[in-house]
Amino acid sequence: MAESHYDVAVIGAGPGGYAAAFRAADLGLRTVLIDEDPQLGGTCLLRGCIPSKALLHAARLLTEAQEAAAWGIQFDKPRVDLDAFRSRVDTIIGKLTKGVRTLAGSRKVEVIQARAMFKNATTLRLSGGDMLPELSFAHAILATGSQPVLPASLKLSDPRVMDSTSALRLPDIPPRLLVIGGGYIGLELGTVYQALGSEITVVEALPRILNGVDADLVRPLHQRMQRRFKTIHLNTMVERLETKENGLVATFSTSQETSTDSFDRVLVAVGRKPNTEQLGLEQTNVAVTPKGFIAVDRQMRTAEPTIFAIGDVVGEPMLAHKASHEGLVAAEVIAGRQATFDAAAIPAVVFTDPEIAWCGLTEEAAKASGQAVKVARFPWAASGRATTLGRNEGVTKLILDPESGRVLGMGLCGVGAGELIAEGVLAMEMGAVAEDLASSIHPHPTLTETVMEAAESFAGSPTHLFIPKRS
Repeated sequence: MAESHYDVAVIGAGPGGYAAAFRAADLGLRTVLIDEDPQLGGTCLLRGCIPSKALLHAARLLTEAQEAAAWGIQFDKPRVDLDAFRSRVDTIIGKLTKGVRTLAGSRKVEVIQARAMFKNATTLRLSGGDMLPELSFAHAILATGSQPVLPASLKLSDPRVMDSTSALRLPDIPPRLLVIGGGYIGLELGTVYQALGSEITVVEALPRILNGVDADLVRPLHQRMQRRFKTIHLNTMVERLETKENGLVATFSTSQETSTDSFDRVLVAVGRKPNTEQLGLEQTNVAVTPKGFIAVDRQMRTAEPTIFAIGDVVGEPMLAHKASHEGLVAAEVIAGRQATFDAAAIPAVVFTDPEIAWCGLTEEAAKASGQAVKVARFPWAASGRATTLGRNEGVTKLILDPESGRVLGMGLCGVGAGELIAEGVLAMEMGAVAEDLASSIHPHPTLTETVMEAAESFAGSPTHLFIPKRS
């Protein structure tokens, strides 16, 4: 490589990093994309969002085959070929990462496989690759993502203790699987393993699973998981794990008692931490918070004028689509354009069965802050489409300004909730009011009608639900 100076050096080739690199190149900036992995796509594509959703799709096929009996359709017990399973996932990942590399080439983004560390505020040292020992840049964008947290008390040199990365490789189908953590990662992977045949026990230290999500959205999922999982322990800690020849012994503690149980594998899914260590940040003025996140402003600038940061390394929510949007903002700002990260709503989706999705203000956050809101709900028990699917447990809710009806937030629980939440995001970005959603014709019979009918209940009764007027 003849020239080693770049307008933009992007460190990390995940959804935030490659989006930033592509936008920078589109704006005419000489751009390099650096990542240690030979495949582009980062955690999301290689060992996160994409493989987990592929496995969840397969899990849904298995459960739908079981549930088909209610329609008088009988299937033989499925036989799962794990090698074929893994191969299918690898094929999906390979296709997508090849597409990212093709796009990089089409945009003339140079790609370097190496580990990058800051020598100073305008120079990177490269190691582990076969390219340059160092390069200089006018601006850098840090997009190094995050990694699973494994508490010291649960660290064992035993391959039967898995984090989310190793669990996605499907080493086997354990008869008994303990999932430590009732967040979205643990519940999604628990869903996969349960469908494949594992007996699932979930342990959550807090009073409910998916803490922070509105309780009425979590309830249908919890009820379904109680039927499909062996046990969900709430307000429970895993004090320690012990290796035995015939399994792993977990010690549980609650405020009342201590107990033990044995498992064939354990999945630790208690959170993630930002990848901000060993980057040479101490050679720059980049500021790092006590929790390890990089401090940035709304233009994604760090305290070092030449360095920007995006994605998981700058804080919650750790979501790929948030990282991508931040990457576009950073590239625009570097190119001299007016850009700010000012999203009115960042959607979140838990891809369990049923799915949960939400955006904007939640009901619980409104209560905690004392903000006055009106909550408009439509139960899927009154949805024709949900009934045809045999999945009436869902709910759609809108968080509205009580005076104007402006949409402040939206939440759903039900099959396909992740596909429906974008309407709430658009409503918030456009400053829509309930009447806008109610008067927009939605196709029948679809689950999207639940949004329209929830909006109708703001001022009266929706067609398929009678709400008595209060005196």
